[in-house]
This record gives sequence, structure tokens and C-alpha cells, in this order.
Amino acid sequence: MDANLVVTPFRRRLQGRAQLYALIRAFFAERNVLEVETPILSAAGNTDPNIESFTAPFSGHIDAGARERWLRTSPEHPLKRLLADGVGDCYELGRVFRNGEAGERHNPEFTMLEWYRVGWSHRQLMEETITLVESALAMVGRRAEVLIEGYRQFFIDELLLDPLHAEIDELRAPLAEYNIEPSGLTRDDWLDLLITHKLQPAFPLDRITVIHDFPASQAALARIRPGDPPMAERFELYLGPYELANGYQELNDPSEQRARFQRDNARRRERGLREMPIDEQLLAVLGKMPECAGVALGIERLLMCLAGTDKIGDVLAFPFSQA
Repeated sequence: MDANLVVTPFRRRLQGRAQLYALIRAFFAERNVLEVETPILSAAGNTDPNIESFTAPFSGHIDAGARERWLRTSPEHPLKRLLADGVGDCYELGRVFRNGEAGERHNPEFTMLEWYRVGWSHRQLMEETITLVESALAMVGRRAEVLIEGYRQFFIDELLLDPLHAEIDELRAPLAEYNIEPSGLTRDDWLDLLITHKLQPAFPLDRITVIHDFPASQAALARIRPGDPPMAERFELYLGPYELANGYQELNDPSEQRARFQRDNARRRERGLREMPIDEQLLAVLGKMPECAGVALGIERLLMCLAGTDKIGDVLAFPFSQA
């Protein structure tokens, strides 16, 4: 390094991101996981009713395809198309976009790391995700204890509530102090609120907490394991109180996936939101996708944990207000 170069806090912020990227790429190169790059603009939108997408008009020749394009909220769909084409273990480290998500802890443009392991279970991928986060912590001279717990048992241990069988009034009771307007809230909404308001804030700063096997109603894009009760094979990883990663045993049934997209759009209609165009290109090949597990990890969230800050602007070159 140039001896005359002053390492300012701003430069240190940029260096921290660059070092994390180098660590991630070395981590996957060592494991023979291929780095790929997929489109940022798509003809399909994210149907999740809790996520809003940016849209962009295309003014070129009509033969090029859909005139309206959507900025991706994750690289999940094109990565799954690559998996269906036989690319094998792969990852992407790139920018994603979510409309309306701006604040101290959110930026509408952020970086996501998403990767897939062919032939793995979500439990195996859970362990690899822990290892990656531990490696990132070691980069700044930190360590963390690890707690792995099933979703149902975690609620029972921490709140004395069975999340699968408790009445909604029982789920609402611990949240009374927050005066939450109950209109339109479902059972899963109350369960999510219990996590965000009662459980997550109490997670110790130097602990990696992993919650796995969720209620089937919270499957998202995960496979549902039959049983009594059936469970969604997914996990969430937290570092301290921050949710960093969300992983799945990936669904590869196109009929079930189409039904989930349609249910999402039905919920969007109920909320007065625009319906999203379904990703027909994904559905056309999803049945060819091999058994695999996948996970998405928020890079800014991890950088915030490493830097010990609650403000996302502290780990960005320029936050949304200055972009």
C-alpha cells in the first residue's frame, strides 16, 4: 500500500466489502462451486405479496420480447434454470432491488449472495452457511457460538407456545404491548411478529442462531416434508439479532410451484396490489432441476454485523438518498 495513502473511515468501509467478496470467492473456489452471472432485468416479477419490484420499460424492437421488465429481487429463478440445464453447484454475488425498502437498515438496492448445492439437504447447506459466516467473523477477529433449533421447539422453549397448535389469541397475547392493529393479519403474520418483536431482538450479539423446519404454511419456495404435521424444509440464520440468510430444500415440482405463484397473486389482489407476471420460463424447466438445497444471504446485513453498526449506510459507498 502507498505509504502516503490515508486510510479514512470511508476507504475502510470499501476495503471491508472488498475483503468480504474476496473471502466469499475463495470459499467457493475451494469447494468447486461455480460463480455465474444472470440477468438483472426479467420479463417475470416476484409474486411474493410482501415484496415490491421495480419496473422498467424497454423501448427497443418488439421482437426482443416483453416491453415491461422487472429488476430482480433475487437471482433465484435464473439460477434454478441453470441448475435444470445441468450447470451443477453454483453461486451468484450481485445486486438486487426491492421497491419501498428504504430506512436505517434497508436500502432499495443491495447485494445478495445466493448459492445452490446439488444433492444436498437443507440441513447440510445449513452447516455450510454457518461455516461461511464463521469465516467472515474470523476475518475481523471474532467468533460466535452456534445455536441450532427446530422452529416448533424454539417457540416452546422461549415463549411456552406451540406455534402449530396455539390459538391466535394465544399468539397475540405476548404482543399486546405493541398495540398492533389485528385487521387482516393471519396466523403466520402473528408468528412472524412474535419472531421479529419477541424472539429476534433478544438473540445475543455473538451467537449464530439457526431456526429450521418451518410450518408448511410458510414454505415459500421450499419443499414440504410429509408428516404429522407436515413441515417446510427451510431454515433461517441470524447473527446476533440480524437475519442474514434464508435457505430451502428446493421445490422442483412445476405444478406445485405454479399453484404457489397463483396463491401469491391472489393475496396480492386481496391487498389491492398489482399481480405479477408468472415466470413461465422457470416453470417450463423446473421439473428437470435436480434435488438440491439453496440459500440467499444479505451481504449488507453481514457487513453491518462485522462493522458493529445498525445503519446500512455505514457499509455502502452511497446510500439510496445519495445515489
